[in-house]
Amino acid sequence: MLKRPFEVVGEPALPLPTPILMGKTGFLLPLLVVVLLPAQGLTLSADSPNNITTDQLALLSLKSHVTNDARNLLATNWSTTTSVCNWIGVTCGSRLHRVTALNLSYMGLTGTIEPHLGNLSFLAWLDISHNNFHGSLPIELANMRQLKHLRFGSNSFSGEIPSWFGSLTKLKALSLHDNKLTGVIPSTLWNLSKLEELDLSNNHLEGTLSLEIRNLISLEFFFLNGNLYIGGEIPWVISNMTSLKHIDFSDNSFTGRIPIPPPSAHWFSVSMNNLVGEIPSSVCNWSSLQGLNLAENNLGGTIPDCFGNLSSSLSHIDVKKNKLHGPIPENFAKGCSLTSFYFSNNQLEGSLPRSLGNCKDLILLDVGNNNLNDTFPIWLGHMDQLQILLLRSNRFHGNVDKYFDEVTAPLFPRLRVIDLSHNEFSGYLPTNFFKNLYLIKEEFEKKDEPEYVIDASIDGYVYYIGKVSFTIKGLETDVPQRTTWTGIDFSGNQFFGEIPEALGELQPLLFLNLSHNSLTGSIPSSLSDLTELESLDLSWNRLEGRIPAQLKNLTFLAVLNLSHNYLVGPIPQGRQFDTFTNDSYIGNLGLCGLPLSTSCSNNEELKPTLTNEIFTEEFSWKTAMLMGYGCGVVLGMSMGYIVFTIKKPWWFVRLIERSEQKYVQGKLQRSKGEL
Repeated sequence: MLKRPFEVVGEPALPLPTPILMGKTGFLLPLLVVVLLPAQGLTLSADSPNNITTDQLALLSLKSHVTNDARNLLATNWSTTTSVCNWIGVTCGSRLHRVTALNLSYMGLTGTIEPHLGNLSFLAWLDISHNNFHGSLPIELANMRQLKHLRFGSNSFSGEIPSWFGSLTKLKALSLHDNKLTGVIPSTLWNLSKLEELDLSNNHLEGTLSLEIRNLISLEFFFLNGNLYIGGEIPWVISNMTSLKHIDFSDNSFTGRIPIPPPSAHWFSVSMNNLVGEIPSSVCNWSSLQGLNLAENNLGGTIPDCFGNLSSSLSHIDVKKNKLHGPIPENFAKGCSLTSFYFSNNQLEGSLPRSLGNCKDLILLDVGNNNLNDTFPIWLGHMDQLQILLLRSNRFHGNVDKYFDEVTAPLFPRLRVIDLSHNEFSGYLPTNFFKNLYLIKEEFEKKDEPEYVIDASIDGYVYYIGKVSFTIKGLETDVPQRTTWTGIDFSGNQFFGEIPEALGELQPLLFLNLSHNSLTGSIPSSLSDLTELESLDLSWNRLEGRIPAQLKNLTFLAVLNLSHNYLVGPIPQGRQFDTFTNDSYIGNLGLCGLPLSTSCSNNEELKPTLTNEIFTEEFSWKTAMLMGYGCGVVLGMSMGYIVFTIKKPWWFVRLIERSEQKYVQGKLQRSKGEL
């Protein structure tokens, strides 16, 4: 986060000469007046208008190198008809009226930085971040020796980091993040002993970190994340840099063991590296930490028991995608301040600790892809801040619906994303649970623009929950977390019964996956009310009937999978349905119409529902069919005896498959004839 601009007062004005000869040599006074005062006047003239003119010319030169001023801010404001100190983004000192601060951040500017900018010799604050400046940084900027804050982040600068940055000895903040800078970090940076913030993140830097980083005795914020190629071991001297508060070395190629952060650290992230070994026992002494991210390394061993005790200070723990095993610690403290808890993709065992219920501010809980064995954590329903619950791919089991039938108070009032996929849950889909989620519609209707979910706010820096993975088209896909984003994934369980109509009330829902269960009945037409829906997967169930034509109203639907059910009739045509392929419907032998090769009759397309007369006739036909089943039981038992006696059942399996296909096709033909 940016601090307020620091204003440099500037050099004092030259004192007037003292008339030391006045008492004895009065005759010289007129001469002194004639000679000295004009000279002094010239000095003042050069010091004020001429030098502010130098600043003006430097800024106009910068303006001339701006090729795109999207908002016309400089074009309409930076004019010689007004004082440079009144130009937008320009601040002048209060005494000498020289330019001391230039803030052009977030102005949508495109262009290059030209050498004349280095003539702003009184400049202490320079911020052109979040624009589209490109090219290299001219060496003339080294003339700005008064600079204390330099922010060039979020542009497109390329080339190596100039070594002349090391000559700006007054620098307190150097921010070059999110550019296209390459090469190694110049050793001259390690001599900037007054530096408090160094942000080189999200570039293409490489090499290793020198032990000389210990010279940065004032450094509080150190960001190298997202460079990919900075490697080697993280220098041990980092433990002695007692001013450091935020350390983010994630998404690089660091090796070795986890370094010990200094006792002053509030945020420590070394995720997405190649670190090995166990989480050190000294973690129990990291009592000042508020955020700890060790995710996506090769860490093994168990999670130290003291993690639970640290929860009174920690707001963020992320150890996902490692090789940790054993149980999750049980002792999460009362007054636990955790807001996010990422333990997914490890080999953790046991149950979900009930002491997590002490973490009343928890927003996200992710323990997916482990070996946890427990029932549905209904006790989490009383945590009124919980928004994201991910339990997928464990051994959770039991009837989920009964928990919601036994409780009258609303549970999970703010939950927006829930993933129970690939567990052993059973029973009916929890209708009361879906009705509770209807409360999110009120928040959705209040949102003008999507906002990202805040994970932690520490020392003025706001960290967001960037992405969580969700199964779309059978693949785990990372999706950004916004407050208007909602998803439900109950796939890969043993749920049965019909799809509740209440699901249609969850208007903000973006993803719905109920595949690979034993759901029956028809697809409820109320799903057409999910106007924001982007992905719908109902495949591998026992759904029957027709595809509701109302689903054409889902204009944002990009993924549809209804395959491997018992659906019949014409596929709706138009809008999003014109974009889906055969894969969306495969395994439903009774479907017809594009994109399938099986065409529908005109009657089918004009009459999507059965009349009462047809229903009566079909009911009589079904009654006769049920009577035939009685005889079929006897025949089936006889055939089963033959099959298992001969021990070559494949011919029988193929016979049954052909019979089933003929049955469905015959039923479809009869329906056509009746229509």
